Amino acid sequence: MSALFIMKTLVHHQKIFSALLLWLVVFQVVAAGQEPVTVTVNGVTAIAETDDNFVCATLDWWPPNKCNYNQCPWGRASVLNLNLENPILQKAIKAFNPLRIRIGGSLQDQVVYQIGEHGRQCPTFRKTNDGLFGFSSGCLPMKRWDDVNHLFNETGVIVTFGLNALAGRQKTSDGLWNGPWDSSNARDFVQYTVLKGYNIDSWEFGNELSGSGVAARVDANQYAQDLITLKSILNDLYQNSSTLPLVIAPGGFFDQQWYSQLLENSGPGVLDVLTHHIYNLGAGVDPGLKSKILDPFFLSEIAQTFKDLQQTIQEFGPWSSAWVGESGGAYNSGGRLISNTFINSFWYLDQLGMSSTFNTKAYCRQALIGGNYALLNTTTFVPNPDYYSALLWHRLMGNKVLETTIDGSAYLRAYTHCAKDTTGITLLLINLSNTTTFHITVRDDVNLVPMEVSAESPQRQEYKLRPKDGNLVSQSMFLNGRPLELTEDGDIPPLQPTIVDGNKPIAMDPLSIAFFTLKDFQAPACA
Repeated sequence: MSALFIMKTLVHHQKIFSALLLWLVVFQVVAAGQEPVTVTVNGVTAIAETDDNFVCATLDWWPPNKCNYNQCPWGRASVLNLNLENPILQKAIKAFNPLRIRIGGSLQDQVVYQIGEHGRQCPTFRKTNDGLFGFSSGCLPMKRWDDVNHLFNETGVIVTFGLNALAGRQKTSDGLWNGPWDSSNARDFVQYTVLKGYNIDSWEFGNELSGSGVAARVDANQYAQDLITLKSILNDLYQNSSTLPLVIAPGGFFDQQWYSQLLENSGPGVLDVLTHHIYNLGAGVDPGLKSKILDPFFLSEIAQTFKDLQQTIQEFGPWSSAWVGESGGAYNSGGRLISNTFINSFWYLDQLGMSSTFNTKAYCRQALIGGNYALLNTTTFVPNPDYYSALLWHRLMGNKVLETTIDGSAYLRAYTHCAKDTTGITLLLINLSNTTTFHITVRDDVNLVPMEVSAESPQRQEYKLRPKDGNLVSQSMFLNGRPLELTEDGDIPPLQPTIVDGNKPIAMDPLSIAFFTLKDFQAPACA
């Protein structure tokens, strides 16, 4: 028997032994509630791109007596009565540097502006049986508008304002509002805003009037003609300005036929942004909210809406881009002790990640303050967990989106962007499993080798999020084991990462969320 034959035999048996050993290790890991997973990132080209200020929050019009399910969670959180001088509010906004804020909501199409013909009387919203959503028309005083803009100027807000799109129309018995838009009050208001030098990034036209509407609806062809009118008004009033605000619409629930007609009939050069709303978790009183939030298959269902909207824009209005103009998860003010707790970040961050892969440019969270889904506590202004989730996304995730695939469980969600203000990538991982710890290796899809193996021991920045005491409905969020709490001066706490050896696999505990910045990941798309 030759020495070469003996050597080949030994090598063959060694390979078999190594394979059996590897299988045994994997079996033991899985049996112990642990699972090795490979996350593959395509760093060569971006699959989508968001705006730099992708994260957006809303301010609504609801008065204190807006109630759902025997609770009234809005308090004094309206554009009309919010304490604009609250230092926590100011610091919470400033922390984004800048934050995009959209002013709008259900009562938007019943707001008149106290100027011009409406300059004398300025009624407040009151409950009535014959009004939309059970409320009468309300009024925005120009003094209040001045005060709001003072806050925005001081905190560097990027402003989107939703205009009343029902003015001058006549309501029919089936909920359709007929006739052309009366633009006179809106024109006076926009002109006042321009003369005051208030910086408005975009004007949105109408709220939830698309398709079958919610409390009211407008025909798509008529809506398109009104948008042409609005565009003409803005071209006229901003002709001496260095920038022209965007025209965005319709701020409603996606209806493919209606949205297609709107784009076709308004034509190029009119509608810059197509906005749609998402409340895919259902009613705020739904007892199944928590199970929906943690169900990866349920969370993925809304992807079809993003896909259909993207296709509609490509086919009928490639000059437009897509925004989520309003999304609170659960409608009717959100879920009490759910929408304002840690568990909601599983839904919220998954939405930010998913929508960005479909070229969504901005995502407006309902609401900055007010209701059960507020980023800030309506009474104390103290940030809820989703505030910190939003802030981490804003600071870590750049605007270029990279294709990311997972070879393991559907309960692990992964989204990757070019890192913001640094080299490499930032990876968002969401573990929806309540039993499995995932051990994750990050690979490049070109070389298909681990990108973090290096003799120089690269470092990885980790931002691991958990709830207090493991309670998913806790309103306290922990970052790397430390509570996220306002400082003694009421400042937003620093969001510091843990620096770890980049050669080690990433460990994701059950029911946890984490961001990872990999500065050494070579992604040509991020160069």
